[in-house]
Amino acid sequence: MPKADMDFKSIRNEYEGGILTPSNLDKNPILQVKLWVDEAVKNKAIEATAMVVSTIDRNSFPQSRVVLLKAISDEGFSFFTNYNSSKGIDIQGNNKVSLLFFWPQLFRQVKITGIAHKVDPSISDEYFSSRPFDSQLSAIASDQSQEIISRQELEDEFNKLQKQYSGQAIPRPAHWGGYTVKPITIEIWQGRQNRLHDRFLYIKNNQDWNIKRLAP
Repeated sequence: MPKADMDFKSIRNEYEGGILTPSNLDKNPILQVKLWVDEAVKNKAIEATAMVVSTIDRNSFPQSRVVLLKAISDEGFSFFTNYNSSKGIDIQGNNKVSLLFFWPQLFRQVKITGIAHKVDPSISDEYFSSRPFDSQLSAIASDQSQEIISRQELEDEFNKLQKQYSGQAIPRPAHWGGYTVKPITIEIWQGRQNRLHDRFLYIKNNQDWNIKRLAP
């Protein structure tokens, strides 16, 4: 075994979160997740709306990356990206995905499995128009996930677009838009002392949700 500079085995933190019981869980897991996201924002958790999106690529390997949650609705959880990115290509080939939220300050985690589908173009248009001007330009300048020669190439394209669209409204590029992940299962995890965490799994059953307590 290679010698490590740090003994990772000795790193431990005690989890001292709240108590989860069936009685204090919302029967609708989407509302429960919204409550936790709201609380993470109010408690100024770092990147409170960040979530890991995991997809399956064409070689059947899982691929994960962090994106920002932009909406929660009855339909599910929405984010925006380049449809030609690696995640977009993965979703086109297999739209079964998972989402993961982790708020270490609150000792909380949420894991979601579901089906991703593109949002209506009008929703993508509305969100794109609300983004800062330079963020809109970045969506056009970056051929996301594709190899580039250098950073200078990217910055040159960005600067060119700044001049091109100066003082103008920028139309949303067709390759950029939103996905909503409609959940099939949602797992809620609350860290507790002695690693005896509270863990509940919601499973969709027609229009209802069944809730199971899982061992930590």
